[in-house]
Amino acid sequence: MKRNGGDVTVESLTALGATHVFGIPGQHALGLFDAIRRSELSFVSSRVENNSVFAADGYARTTGQVGVVFCSTGPGALTALGALQEAYAACVPVLMITSQIPRDGLGGARKGYLHQLDDQQASARNVTKSTATVRDAAAIPGVLADAWATAQEAPAGPVWVEIPQDVLLEEVVVPPVTGLVASAPTPRRPRPEVVVEAARLLAAAERPVILAGGGVRRSAGAPQALVALAEALDAPVVSTAGGNGAIPLAHPLSAGAWIEDRHSTDLLEDADVLLAIGTSFGEVTSNYGTFAPRGRVIQVDAEARVLGSNHDVLGVHADAAAALADLAAALPETDPETKPEPGPKRSGASVAEDLRTRIQTRLDAQDLAAEQRLLADLRAAVPAETETFWDMTIAAYWAWSAWDPRTGGFHTAQASGGLGLAFPAAIGAAVGSGRRTFAVSGDGGAMYSIAELATARQHDADVTWLVVDDGGYGILREYMTGAFGAATATELARPDFVLLAEAFGIPVHAATPESVGEIIAGTFATSGPAVVVLPTTLRMFSAT
Repeated sequence: MKRNGGDVTVESLTALGATHVFGIPGQHALGLFDAIRRSELSFVSSRVENNSVFAADGYARTTGQVGVVFCSTGPGALTALGALQEAYAACVPVLMITSQIPRDGLGGARKGYLHQLDDQQASARNVTKSTATVRDAAAIPGVLADAWATAQEAPAGPVWVEIPQDVLLEEVVVPPVTGLVASAPTPRRPRPEVVVEAARLLAAAERPVILAGGGVRRSAGAPQALVALAEALDAPVVSTAGGNGAIPLAHPLSAGAWIEDRHSTDLLEDADVLLAIGTSFGEVTSNYGTFAPRGRVIQVDAEARVLGSNHDVLGVHADAAAALADLAAALPETDPETKPEPGPKRSGASVAEDLRTRIQTRLDAQDLAAEQRLLADLRAAVPAETETFWDMTIAAYWAWSAWDPRTGGFHTAQASGGLGLAFPAAIGAAVGSGRRTFAVSGDGGAMYSIAELATARQHDADVTWLVVDDGGYGILREYMTGAFGAATATELARPDFVLLAEAFGIPVHAATPESVGEIIAGTFATSGPAVVVLPTTLRMFSAT
């Protein structure tokens, strides 16, 4: 049988362990899609390239595997960039394989090819860890193996490989790819002398606090290592929005994830030693630039550029799990001759409980019973092990702090803050995991991914999608009204979401705040996609 570059690509992915590919066919990429027909790869057909990447992102977050995307040149490739930014900011391993114009048009030559860009690769460099262009089919296996390894190496992230149309279509003499292996990423361990110094500071601290970011949740074994170290130090743990779930909310040392509440900021500032793991102290985590630490800060991160980017720190360049384990092991080994005499320590559990109580008291003093009830009803309705996906909507802003992930994954678009992640990512996660997932969007964000109702129906994805319909961009409405006294361009014409879902042949339920929990719970006893539409206007808690 004659084989071409498309076959070599598909064979390489199969040898690397890929089982699913997300994407949309295109003229220059036909060699890729024809080759899928001759392979065991499962193809998930999205309707918009941006959503193909979101689906691969959700697949990667829940399976721990690299999410693979096929798309076409020019408009297709460029449409995917917004979702790649989220994967890049959230450190999700995605392999983007896009076609290119024929080789004789590369380098800016004005051949007049359809979809031609002067430098397509340059467009991807700002939202990927690496980019590569393959000019010969013999190079495809090695380039893909390198990209596969790069995508997974901490900090993980998306990678970009483009293959010209003629390379994909030309007959090849390359033997069938059967034994391709990508070098397994080795978790970066911290330098021993840095561990000793960090352990010395933590052991002597009277008011140690741990700040757990998204890097803890992304590092295999890090949540367990976090709990062990927190218990060894008797230190309360505050989670960032991305780190929510790094420590079980029910653990006595969990101080919650109310990172935007001033009480949390005060606790972090008051620590004489603050151990921050997997966070850059970004805009939200710093409570919008108001956080000003008074004690020593130890910052652990696999991304070197994060260390010291916002505060003076003892930087520990390492994978979160490796650093946490090494720190815990080093605590009893601290040199007694150099260890300062410890002062009186407080109870970490008491500090955590006091913080949670004060935050709840502040919330209860506001008129937010409806919002708190909605989150509680959703939590009761969704099984504990469910992977949940939250778009940039007021319900999600609440969930950053109020949602208890329990044993399931908690995934948001908070890393880069774009709209449209929740539903397509939940589809990808459902396809990859074989379990029902849960997605939450506002009506504005829902319109970014509404076409993926067709994808969910076509692939019978087990996903429950809650659309909270408040008639506009609710969070922007609140921001603008608060800043200027009035909102502009936030009110939206939108479809009847119930009729629209019915048009796709998807079971749909109109809910009220009183019935939404029961309705959503019922969808978990069904198979295939389900949509729940909740017309309601939610309010944000007061900024502190």
